[in-house]
Order: sequence, then C-alpha cells, then structure tokens
Amino acid sequence: MSIASPMNSAGPIEDIEQLDERLSRPTPQLVDHLAQLEGDLIVLGIGGKMGPTLARMAKRASEEAGVPRRVIGVSRFSGPGLRERLEGWGIETIAGDLLDGDFMASLPEAPLVMSMVGMKFGATGNESLTWAMNAHLPSLICRKFARSRIMAFSTGNVYGLVPVTSGGSLETDPLRPEGEYAMSGLGRERMYEHFSRTQGTPMTILRLNYACELRYGVLVDLAQKVYAGKPVDLSMGVANVIWQGDANAVALHALGCTSSPPFVLNITGPETLSVRQVCERLGEQMGREPQFTGEPRPDALLNNSQLAHRMFGYPEVSVHQLIDWIAAWVAAGGESLGKPTKFEVRDGRF
Repeated sequence: MSIASPMNSAGPIEDIEQLDERLSRPTPQLVDHLAQLEGDLIVLGIGGKMGPTLARMAKRASEEAGVPRRVIGVSRFSGPGLRERLEGWGIETIAGDLLDGDFMASLPEAPLVMSMVGMKFGATGNESLTWAMNAHLPSLICRKFARSRIMAFSTGNVYGLVPVTSGGSLETDPLRPEGEYAMSGLGRERMYEHFSRTQGTPMTILRLNYACELRYGVLVDLAQKVYAGKPVDLSMGVANVIWQGDANAVALHALGCTSSPPFVLNITGPETLSVRQVCERLGEQMGREPQFTGEPRPDALLNNSQLAHRMFGYPEVSVHQLIDWIAAWVAAGGESLGKPTKFEVRDGRF
C-alpha cells in the first residue's frame, strides 16, 4: 500500500500518561457492549505489554456504562510500579504464579475471563517452559474457570508464512506452525478447544499480529532502526499492524462472542504494509535516510482480519496516524519497552 498520509486526525502524543489514556479510551460501542455483559472480569497475565491498558479500558467502559464491575488483574508483578498504577485506575491486583495449582485454585471466581498468559521471546533454548506456559497452563485455567466465558489470546504465527499476494491467512485456513513457539501456540489453542468441547465452556480464541503502540511494535522496531541509521532487513517485506487501543477494544468485544467449540477471530489492521514504504515514510518524518539490506521474499506472516472488521468496524487509529505518532515519539527520545517484536524472523526461532 502507499504510505503517503492524509492530514492527521490528532496531534502527537507527548507523554506516558497521555499514551496510556489514549490506549485505554473505550469507544461508545464498547461501552454499550459491556453494559450487556454480566459479572466481574479477571485478566490473567495482566503484566504484559497489552494487559494494563486493556484492563483499564474495561474498567472505564464499565464505569461509563454504569455497571458496578470488578476488574481484577493477576500477574507475578515482578517489575516495579505496575501494581500501584493499576490500583490507581481502580483495578484490583493479585500477585502469584499461575503455574502453581494451589495459587490458581485460590483465585476468585469471575464470569468473564481474559487469558493473556504466554511465552514467546526466549522460547529457543527454553522450550519446556514455553510449552508449560502456552500448552499446559490453559488446562489449569479451563479447570478453574469452567463456568466462565473465556477470551484467550493466541498468535497469528500458527498459520505460518503465506504468499504476500494472498491478503493474509483467514480463520478457516490450514494451520502450519513453524518452530517451537508457533507449535506451542497451536498446542494452547488445542487445549482450550478440548476443554471447551468437553466442559461446554464458551470461549473465543484471538489470533493477533501485530499490536503496536509508541513504545513497542513492528513500526517502533523500524523507526528505531531508521533513526539510528541501522539497516532494515527487507526479507520479511510486508507486515500487518494494529493500534493497541483498537486491539484492546476488539478483544473486549470478543467476550460477547464466546461459543463452544471456541469462536476463532483474527485481529490486525486492514492493510498489508510494505516495510520499505513504511521506512521511507518514517525517514521523511524523522529527517533520516533509511538503509536497507536484503530483498523481499515472496511470503510473509500475514493475518486477514476482515471478519473482525465486519463485526466491529475498522480500527479508529489509522496506520498513517500511527506512523506519524511513532516517528515523533522516537525522534523525541520517547520511552521504549526494549522488547523488539522480531517480526522479521522467518524460521520460527524466537
């Protein structure tokens, strides 16, 4: 696609507080939707990149809907400050190891469950923990929350590489995972499917790639390389991205789409983005000349999210806006989470 952008719909995001507010801002449609769902919400693995703002969005939408809903976040909370920040937003927190069966059993019941737990980075060389997190932990979650609605995050990596001209993988396409991480991701889905079928637990499985905000994501990886004058590898020549706030909203909407067997839904943006064109646009915004290495290959990891777009509409934040926000953020020395996506990896080794 062409990256020549139209006039921006919003000014730059200038600090973390403004970023978190924007990432967690619910749409009127989401407010209406959560008003129709009953019960408290527990978010398992809230300490990851998406969890905090997703939980805050759920809390804000529930409050705007006038629904007295508890939102509870569960994580190890090994890093400083996150629990305090969540509790300041009105989100209850519980610290512990979800692989510990006794701890899992001690968690409060909740009609609505969002599972964000999983392991990707560091999977190579630590395969046993990757499988434990991605394929064993779902069985503990399903047994504990057998009577709840469960929305579980998965990954688009389960599809494997597809032709760049294909428009991306659909939910009905064959699954061809490459590497331990992707295979364990499929194992996660199969465990959820098994318990959904045998227990009748209603579920939605979300295959996501790639959520992006200003501190991490495919576009941030590219912007940092362009700004630093480092060459960008073009072998993975195209990618999908979606503003994390839009991904948060779709995930919360998906709580109302659960079924047995599980309902499966892709989440990403509508465009197949050219990595070269994105870098050229970032370079224009940041006053840098992009450097490239390699040549685009004929296949890539691509999701087709047309079903989600039909159900919930297109993302509110366009890729043009996101590129401009990220260019300004990176050029100004904005905070980075230091967690590259490794989207360019083609052999499944993360």
